[in-house]
Amino acid sequence: MDVVQWTETLLSPIVDAINGVLWNYVLVAVLPLVGVWFSLRLGFIQVRRFPNMIRGLVRGTGGDNAGISPLQSLATSLASRVGTGNLVGVALALGVGGPGAIFWMWVAAFFGMSTAYVESTLAQLYKRRDVHGHYRGGPALYMAHGLGRRWLAAAFSICLILAFGFVFSAVQANSLTEAVTVAWGVPPGWTAIALVAFAAPVIFGGLRRVARAAELIIPAMALVYLALALWVVVSHITEVPAAIGLILRSAFGLEQAAGGMLGGLAVALLNGVKRGLFSNEAGMGSAPNIAASATPSPHHPASQGLVQAFGVFVDTLLICTATALMILFSGVLGTEAGDGAALTQQAMAIHFGDWGPTFIAVALFFFAGTSILGNYAYAESAMVYLGGRTRAILLLRIGSLAMVAWGAFAQLDIVWNTADAAMGLMAMFNLFAVLMLSGVAIRLTRDYDAQLRAGNASPRFDAAAFPELGEGIDRSIWTAAPGEATGREGDGVAADALRR
Repeated sequence: MDVVQWTETLLSPIVDAINGVLWNYVLVAVLPLVGVWFSLRLGFIQVRRFPNMIRGLVRGTGGDNAGISPLQSLATSLASRVGTGNLVGVALALGVGGPGAIFWMWVAAFFGMSTAYVESTLAQLYKRRDVHGHYRGGPALYMAHGLGRRWLAAAFSICLILAFGFVFSAVQANSLTEAVTVAWGVPPGWTAIALVAFAAPVIFGGLRRVARAAELIIPAMALVYLALALWVVVSHITEVPAAIGLILRSAFGLEQAAGGMLGGLAVALLNGVKRGLFSNEAGMGSAPNIAASATPSPHHPASQGLVQAFGVFVDTLLICTATALMILFSGVLGTEAGDGAALTQQAMAIHFGDWGPTFIAVALFFFAGTSILGNYAYAESAMVYLGGRTRAILLLRIGSLAMVAWGAFAQLDIVWNTADAAMGLMAMFNLFAVLMLSGVAIRLTRDYDAQLRAGNASPRFDAAAFPELGEGIDRSIWTAAPGEATGREGDGVAADALRR
C-alpha cells in the first residue's frame, strides 16, 4: 500500500463521521436559516442595496496604503470562490442530487448573500494593522475582539489553515488533473508540476502579489466563461423554460433526476446546499479574511460587506448557473459521460466540438490556480493571527504547495469529503460568532442606511458614535480620513495587538 492509499484508508472513517453529523443534520438546516434570519433583520439588503455593491468596486484605496482596493479584495475572494466548485462541483451536484440541486444552490446563495455581508462587515470593523502597517482581520479577530473568546479564534484559525492552506488546494489540483487527463492524456505528475510552478512565485510574494494576480486573471476568465455560457443559452433559448421547470420540479421531489438517479427533496437539498457552500463560501468565514484587508469605498465597514455579498452573486447565481445550464442543454446528464470535470467537459464537447474539453481544461487551470492563491491568502491571515512569523509562514507556503502535488494523485471522493468536513467545522465556529455579533452588524447597517437616506452618497463610519464597542476596535482606523494615517507607527507592538 503506497502513501496515498494509506492516508485515504486512515482518513476515510474520521471524515465520514464528521460529515455525517454536520451535513446530514446540522449545517444543511442551520446555514439557510441563518441566511433567512439575516435577510429579514436587514430588510433583504442583498436586494435593496444591490446597486451599492457595484458602486463599491473601485480600483484605488484613496491614498490609504494600509489596505488593498475593494476591487482587489473582490477579485481575491473570487479567486478562492471561482474554482472547481463552479465547473466540477456543479456537475457533482447534478449527478448525485439531480437538477433540483441547482435550485437549492440558488436558495443558499440568495440568502447566503446576507450572511456574507454580515461576516465581511464585521471583519472590516474589527480589523487591525500588522507589523508592516497592512490591514489584517477576519473571523479570528471578531471572535477575539468582539466576543472576547480567544480560544475560539485560535480554533477557527487552525481549521482555516487546515482547510484553505492545505485541503482545498488539494481539491483544486485533483479536479484539474482529471480535466487535463481527459483533454490531453497528460499524467498527473506533469499537472502537479505545472500548478506548483504557477502558484509558487505568487505565493512566495505574499498577500499583495496574490491580490494583483487575482485582479488580472479572474475578471478576464469569468467574463470569457460567462460569454460562452450566454451563447449556449441564446442558442437554446426555446429550451430555457423546460430546463427551469425541470430544476424546480426536481427540487421538491416531484420528478426523479435524469437517468433514474435519486432526485428527491432530501438529496437535492443536501447536495445543493453542500456544493453551494463549497462554491460561494457564504458563512464559512473565509472571504472575511480578505475583506478585512481592504480599504472600503466609501469608508464604512458595510460597504465592504456589500462587495463580498456581490461575490456570492457572481459565483453561484451567475457562474454556477451557467455551468448547470450548459450541462442540462447538452443532454449528457445521466449518460455514461462520467462525473465531475469529465461531465462538464463532455457537455462542452456537445456545444463547442473538440475544443470544448480543451477550454474547460484551460479554464480549470486558471480557476484552480487562482483558487490556490486565494486559499493561501486566507491561510496566511490566520497564521499571522496565531503569531506566525517568517519561519511559520515559510512552512505554510511549502505545505500548501505540497498539498497541491498530493491532490493531483489522490482519489476524488476522499479529497472532496475531506474538504466538506473541514468546511463544515469552520462554518460552525463562524456561524456562532456572527450570530452572537448580529446586533453589531445590524447597528452598522442602520448607520449606513441612515446616512444614505440623509443624502450622503458616501457614508462614513465614525467610531465615536459607537462608544459601546469600547476598545474592541482600532479606533485610529475609523477616525482618520483614508491616507491620513499609514499605520506605520507602533510597528513594534502591532503584531501583539493583532493577536490581543
